[in-house]
Amino acid sequence: MNKYVERLYNGLIKENPTMVLMLGMCPTLAVSTRAMNGIGMGLSTTAVLILSNLVISLLRKVIPDEVRLPSYIVIVASLVTVTELLLEAYIPSVYEALGIYIPLIVVNCIILGRAEAFANKNKPLLSVMDGVGMGLGFTVALTLAGLFREVLGNGTAFGFRILPSGVQPIAIFVQPPGAFLVIALFIVIMNAIGIKTRQKKLVEGCDGCCSTCASTCKEAEK
Repeated sequence: MNKYVERLYNGLIKENPTMVLMLGMCPTLAVSTRAMNGIGMGLSTTAVLILSNLVISLLRKVIPDEVRLPSYIVIVASLVTVTELLLEAYIPSVYEALGIYIPLIVVNCIILGRAEAFANKNKPLLSVMDGVGMGLGFTVALTLAGLFREVLGNGTAFGFRILPSGVQPIAIFVQPPGAFLVIALFIVIMNAIGIKTRQKKLVEGCDGCCSTCASTCKEAEK
C-alpha cells in the first residue's frame, strides 16, 4: 500500500483516534449530541491537525528537544485561535454550538500525540497526510456518534425530522450516559470486525484474551 494512502487508512480505520485509540474523548462525549456539531468539531480539529503537523514537521530539526512540548503547544494554540476567529466570523452557528470546546482543541490528545509520535519524525507531506487521516477519522467518529444520538434522542437527522411524530424519542441518548453507550457500541463493532487496538499489537501474539495471556506468562516464568 502506498505510504500516503496508508496514512489515510491508518487514521480512518486502523488507528481511528476515537474508536481504537480512545483519544479526544472530552469533545466526543460533549458535542456529539447532533451530527452537525460532530462535523463542525471534527473539521475544525482536522484543520488544526493538518497545519500543526505541517509546521512541526518543517521545524522538527530547529526546535530543541528541551522545549519541544511547549513549542508544540504554542504552535497549536496559535492555529486554534485563528480557527476560532474564522468560525466566529463566518460560521457563527457552529461557533455557538461548540462553545468552550473550540479553545480546548489546544490540549486535544490527538493533536499533541500526532505531533510527538509522527510529525516530529517524518517529512512534511507525509505528516500532512497523517493529519488528514487522523482528522477525518475523528470527524467520521464524531459525525456517526452525533447522528446516532440525534436520531434516537430527538428523532431528527442533521436537523430534519425523520421519525414519525408519534414515535417517542429515547431522551437518554442526548444526555451524557447516551454518549458512553454509543461510543461503547462503536468499540464493540470495531472489535467484532477485527480491528486490533495499538495495545494489542504491542504484545506479540496477543489475541485479546487476558486470562490466556496471564496463564502463558506464568508458564513462561516457570
